[in-house]
Amino acid sequence: MSPTLVLVAHGSRDPRFGVTARRVREAVASSLPGVEVVLSYLDLDEPLVGDALRGVDPTAADPVVVPMLLTAGYHHKVDLPAILAEHRPFAHQTDVVGRRSLASALADRLLEAGLGDQDGVILTAVGSSDTDADRSVHGRAIELSTRLRRPVEVVFATRLGPDGRAVASAVRRLRLAGARRIALSPYFLSAGLLIERVESALDAMVDESLVAGPLGAHPDVVDAICALYRTAARRRAVIAGR
Repeated sequence: MSPTLVLVAHGSRDPRFGVTARRVREAVASSLPGVEVVLSYLDLDEPLVGDALRGVDPTAADPVVVPMLLTAGYHHKVDLPAILAEHRPFAHQTDVVGRRSLASALADRLLEAGLGDQDGVILTAVGSSDTDADRSVHGRAIELSTRLRRPVEVVFATRLGPDGRAVASAVRRLRLAGARRIALSPYFLSAGLLIERVESALDAMVDESLVAGPLGAHPDVVDAICALYRTAARRRAVIAGR
């Protein structure tokens, strides 16, 4: 029997986040027939990870836990391992979904929103106290820039500065590079207040802008989750067969 897949999302007070997370779960379940796919949250939504793990059959194979996080920061390195150690110490925690490049998905969302040839792009993400997590966002910006063949600036939604200074600096650099319109590319799973905070700052500075949709249940997100699960399940099978 295939191990249960426990998806772990961050959680949010914004109901849009839960709707998006459930859509991702449904898409993953459709792509993994025969696998039980359970959605859980680190905070602010239910079920919490610990509760979801207690609901997994204790006599079944230890579950595979896939964090639906875009960067490998504190939640991935500290919070989640502690929860697993308490509730299901032999569960296998995979890498975060964002470890796999999602530049193609980001580009798709921009093109769906109407990205033009002379648009400059701001990639916005949460921002982390973990320098490696922030570095990975800059890596995605480089990949997106290469794919779109234009400059891409990074703005962290939790570090806009006084009067949106970070957004103003990004807009200025893009204008100097020849951008006529500014497009916002959210490196977020779901719509929410952080994206809207950056969008509001951008609206206060430019006459016209374009805002792409969040990643949501993009096929690349679903594929990344499934690939992490399959790799972990295969490794478990090999170990069990020894």
